[in-house]
Amino acid sequence: MTVLGPRMKKSVLLAAALLAGSSAPAFAHLDPAEHGSLMAGLSHPLFGADHVLAMIAVGLWAAQIGGRALWSVPAAFVATMVLGFILAHAGAPLPFVEPAILASVVALGLVVAIAARLDAAAAAAIVAAFALFHGHAHGGELGSAGAWSFAAGFVTSTALLHLAGIGLGIGLARLANRGVVTRLLGGLTAIAGAALIFG
Repeated sequence: MTVLGPRMKKSVLLAAALLAGSSAPAFAHLDPAEHGSLMAGLSHPLFGADHVLAMIAVGLWAAQIGGRALWSVPAAFVATMVLGFILAHAGAPLPFVEPAILASVVALGLVVAIAARLDAAAAAAIVAAFALFHGHAHGGELGSAGAWSFAAGFVTSTALLHLAGIGLGIGLARLANRGVVTRLLGGLTAIAGAALIFG
């Protein structure tokens, strides 16, 4: 049995606190009429636990794989998310959007938990498949916001969440824990996703 040192215990507690905070109940999205379409887009991914958890998990997984995956995996998510948004804006239906988004939280949490070492192209393909549904959901919730200002906002927020996940993953990898904390975060993400599905 592995005994956690004081530094590692603090890291685990901090990581768990961040994850718990990110899975708090969603707040109302900003009203584009009051705050502007760009601000509504910026806020949109931040006020849904499913989006936050999935996007940070993408960054954590990219950090675990390393190399080209550090940029190609998040880039694949963002690019395909924009495609999903365009499809929704054009009125193209996509079945099972919400179930697929919730499944993405569980699946991405699990690949981090098991530290799945796929090559960058395979990992990018997996996150892209989920990103299509995330983007379609953003498009479906556009409301009165201007489409392209809203899109610029949620793309920016998504990229920043990916960067946060990458930074967290790289920082945790520098600890003498052989990836234990990052894998723990993945497991907690999968559990949080399951809670969102059955909650």
